[in-house]
Parts: sequence; C-alpha cells; structure tokens
Amino acid sequence: MLFKRLWATLLGSTLSSSQNLMQIKRNIRNISWFKKNQNFGNYQVIKRPGHVVLEPRCVPSNIVKPPYINDVNGTFSSSAQPEIKSSTQIECMRASCNLAKNTLRYAKELVKVGTTTEEIDKSVYEFIISHGAYPSPLHYKGFPKSVCTSVNNVVCHGLPDDRPLIDGDIINVDVTVYLNGFHGDVSETFLVGDVDEQGKELVDVTKICLDEAVAICHPGRPYNNIGAVIDACARKHGFRVVPAFTGHGIGSYFHGAPDIYHFRNHFPGQMEAGQTFTIEPAIAQGSHQCIILEDGWTAITSDGSRAAQFEHTVLITENGVEVLTS
Repeated sequence: MLFKRLWATLLGSTLSSSQNLMQIKRNIRNISWFKKNQNFGNYQVIKRPGHVVLEPRCVPSNIVKPPYINDVNGTFSSSAQPEIKSSTQIECMRASCNLAKNTLRYAKELVKVGTTTEEIDKSVYEFIISHGAYPSPLHYKGFPKSVCTSVNNVVCHGLPDDRPLIDGDIINVDVTVYLNGFHGDVSETFLVGDVDEQGKELVDVTKICLDEAVAICHPGRPYNNIGAVIDACARKHGFRVVPAFTGHGIGSYFHGAPDIYHFRNHFPGQMEAGQTFTIEPAIAQGSHQCIILEDGWTAITSDGSRAAQFEHTVLITENGVEVLTS
C-alpha cells in the first residue's frame, strides 16, 4: 500500500525534505507555472498539505495489532527473502485482502464533492475497526493516519486533511488492513465530479498498466517483466512511471521481499507459487520526479502534473496468478 521505499540514491527521482528548504520552496512555487503552460488539464494543484488533525485513535484492546506499533527503536519485521506461504497462510491472506477490498469499496462511496479527506480517514478507520481489524498505516513509522489520500498532483502517501474535495479532482485512496496477523493492501484512483478528459485518460491508462502487469504473472517469470510491461504501457500513452515507489512482498509483515519495480529494469529474481506481493504503479502526466513535502510524507510531482495509482495484492499460483484484492 504505502511507504514504498524511496530509491532516491539509485534513481535520482525524489527530492527529500532534508534538502535545502529554500530549494524545496522554490520547486513548489514553480509548480503553478507548469499548470498554466503545460497541457496537463484543468485541476487544482496541491502545493502544501491542509490542516492535519492529530487526535489520538484508541484501537480496541481485543483487536490484534501489528508488532511495529510498539517498536520504539524503529526496526520493523519483514521478510528478507520472498516467502513461500503455506495453505493456512494463504487463507489468512485471502481473508485480509477481502476485507481490504471491501474497505476500499466503502471508501469509494465517501468520495464526493465537499467531503474532506479527514472525514474519509475517520470513516475508514471506524469501518476497519468494526470488522475486527487494525488499519495498517496507523503508527507505521510514525504515520498518523489510517489511510493515504492522494489528490491530483500528489503521487502517494497523502495525509488526510481538512481540504474538501472539489469538482474535477482525482483521488487515490490507499487501504491496508491487518486482520488476524496478516496484511491486505489495495488502492484505486477515483474521479470526483466532472473530471476533464486528460484526467480521465490518466486514470484509465494507470488501471490498464496494472491489469497488463497482473496478466503476465506466472511461476518462473522474472519480476522485472512486470516493470517492462508497465513502462511500455505508460509510454505508449504518453505518460511516465514514477519510479521512486515500488510494490512489495506482504504477509504477516507489511513490507518485505520481493521489491516490485514498475519501470524497465534488470534486477534479478523470479516468481514462485505461494508468493504474495503487491503491484502498484504510480503514473504521471509529466515528470517522473517528485518532491517530498515538509510533513515528511506527501509526495507531489515536481512539475505539478497529476499522478494516478492502482494497486492489487496478488498470489502466484501453480498455474498463474490470483488477484486477492479483486
């Protein structure tokens, strides 16, 4: 879902908030120029987060919680090597992914003009808790919310805030739930009201990128085929993959091996039956570079162009692939 590794050193594609603050502010000011002078369409550019409510959320004691919420040392359990899951683990993954899917379906009904992303976050939190699960993002590496809401030029990891959605927005809602010891992860980009044709095309193509990548998954196939398919699909339609954010292995751990790159690459490794991982391409209209805002989470495109993202958790089977969040 979220908190995909930032491959800034490897890819040179992300400007960190630890950079010179004046440079970051200069980049953000320049975003308005691109909106006026590039053919990215008609939409409101997000230059800075709104007000983020930081009220404590007390998860009921009977709900199983992931170990990282008590990890004061900042170390997080994960799988160093791709895990081959047992039949019991696979059934647990099916259950968590089914709840994640239903949670996203619930969130979709909340996406409408005038609703704030804070309201979406609060409602999604209550929905997950009511189903006996924990919202995985909450307190993961200090993240203060239960869901990510990324609007227009926000690539991912958007913090829910007090900004009301407006007519013409696109918004990615990224949901992960922790149910009975296993995470399920899914996201989708939704249209808010009357979105222009450029925005609709971006969302449609991003969904196609994901679908085409899922379709080639099969035991024995290299992971890097996923990136090749997504990269070719995006470029064919005049878009760019944002390479800084990757898919990942998932299970009793939130993020682990394998890393799933969404751009053309030559990294080693191949799919095996019993593996579960996410595929979640982020596709931009313009630049593939992004800026991390001062909140340390929100990633926006460096040129103000819109980005869309779709995500599924998949299981590699003996004969192909099962989409657990479909």
